[in-house]
Amino acid sequence: MASAGTIPMTSTQSTAGSGAQSHPPMSTPAFRTFLSRLTSSIRQGFSQRRPWYELIDRTAMARPDNLTDAYSRIRRNFSYFKVNYMTLLAVVLAFSLLSHPLSLLVLLGLLAAWLFLYLFRPSDQPLIIFGRAFSDRETLGALVVFTLFVVFLTSIGSLLISAILIGVAIVCLHGAFRIPEDLFLDDQEPGNSGFLSFLGNAATSAAVAAAPAIASRV
Repeated sequence: MASAGTIPMTSTQSTAGSGAQSHPPMSTPAFRTFLSRLTSSIRQGFSQRRPWYELIDRTAMARPDNLTDAYSRIRRNFSYFKVNYMTLLAVVLAFSLLSHPLSLLVLLGLLAAWLFLYLFRPSDQPLIIFGRAFSDRETLGALVVFTLFVVFLTSIGSLLISAILIGVAIVCLHGAFRIPEDLFLDDQEPGNSGFLSFLGNAATSAAVAAAPAIASRV
């Protein structure tokens, strides 16, 4: 009787041990590296922002003479205030998402799904949901379909597009009325004067951090 009572306990412990080994905890060094590089890139970008009083200087505001003058002002102001403009866009987008908490939660969940179910999940660890193992290709396909559904077939996509258009309209309006003659633009390199250069630098740094995780699945 004693041995009979011991055998199920040993079997249960062995089964639990094998189950724990078949589902090892997700390794996060790549994810930490990704966050570290992305944070460093964002901090470096924000260190290049211009003083906000230059952005809201009323004495430097005037109506453009024509469309050509307005376009020229927008280009020069984009080059000078690019980090400030990106911050304004981010504020408009954040305000729109905060006013729709459900959409914000869905986007955060979508981002978390991409990060933890595909990008930074160990390639030798299968994804198991409800007892079924999913390959990397199946996981990627499901994430792509779900992302397309969320962005294009729900109100979240229209919310994001509307917020971005409002932000761009505010930026263009300010750029057209802000006289750039008092700004020092000599230190702006032509190759780095694009409106999305700051965002591109952050995205490039993030891509470099995520490259090892992606390459391991190719």
